[in-house]
Amino acid sequence: MLSIRNFLRLSVHVQLLPVLESGEETLVGGQAVMEGVMMRAPHSYCVAVRKASGEIITEESALPRLSEKYPIFKLPLLRGLGTLGQAMGLGFKALRFSANAVLEDATAADEKSGKRKQGPERAKEMPGWMMWVNLAFSLGFFLVLYKVVPLYLATQVGNWVPSLHGRIAINITDGVIRLVLFLTFLAAISRMKDIHRVFEYHGAEHKVVFNFESGQPLSVHNAQQFVTWHPRCGTSFLIVVMLMSLAVYAFLPIDGYFPRLIARIALLPLIVGLSYEVVRFAARRRSSFLALLTTPGLWLQRVTTQPPSDEQAAVAIHALEGAMALEAKQGGELVIA
Repeated sequence: MLSIRNFLRLSVHVQLLPVLESGEETLVGGQAVMEGVMMRAPHSYCVAVRKASGEIITEESALPRLSEKYPIFKLPLLRGLGTLGQAMGLGFKALRFSANAVLEDATAADEKSGKRKQGPERAKEMPGWMMWVNLAFSLGFFLVLYKVVPLYLATQVGNWVPSLHGRIAINITDGVIRLVLFLTFLAAISRMKDIHRVFEYHGAEHKVVFNFESGQPLSVHNAQQFVTWHPRCGTSFLIVVMLMSLAVYAFLPIDGYFPRLIARIALLPLIVGLSYEVVRFAARRRSSFLALLTTPGLWLQRVTTQPPSDEQAAVAIHALEGAMALEAKQGGELVIA
């Protein structure tokens, strides 16, 4: 069975899914997972995980673009929701594959050391229902930490400080508190050893994507020449979401704690869609004013990405080569969305 400690650590990884994944439908992109990297091409993906033995195991499959399967997701606003939804689903699947690999290594290590001679047999694979329970827990944690708590604290501050009691003042205070909580959460978990390794794999993923986009041959040496922060990272996307939500919520003509809370949850899809359009526009027009909104995300990637080892970069290359090989078998045309 999964211990409470490991359950909570897994929930941290689930919370990080939007931070670690690519925020746009592009030629190639990816996501860091436990001891590995998931890379995707336009119509395929590959997850590569390094086992404790040094062996790299993979899981790969075809993956049609949601906008090709359902044309409605080509429309502005909706395309952001579709892209994020598919990326979260794929990231969840990749995370489960990597979690099972890590759990199998841990089980084998315990059996080798004799720690599991007595008591119930330890599972070598995480049951599907456990992942769904963790997802539900993580979603609840997200709503409490980023919706319930900031608005409650902002309301209390408004009651204590008359100058911050107005509608706009409370909404802006709520946005500032939300951003502070997010940064504090990232700073706290970055001190965890396994999360730090995930951030190293996150850096490896970015370096290899840069290597591919440069046109140079994929190699550990070439990949290590690039920086770890990338403009299409989910970290940048989340910062844009928070800045957009601060602007949208500030002018909502709604009073009262619960009506405001309901409005924040209901408007989240709209804010995600708007944020996607901003990031998409900024990626194509780096010198535009809107591109400035993605700059704080690039700064924050100094936390969510770390310099990888050569072995970690090799795993990211293995994942990308697997995705591209499958793309070639399907006859996929490599075009940027």
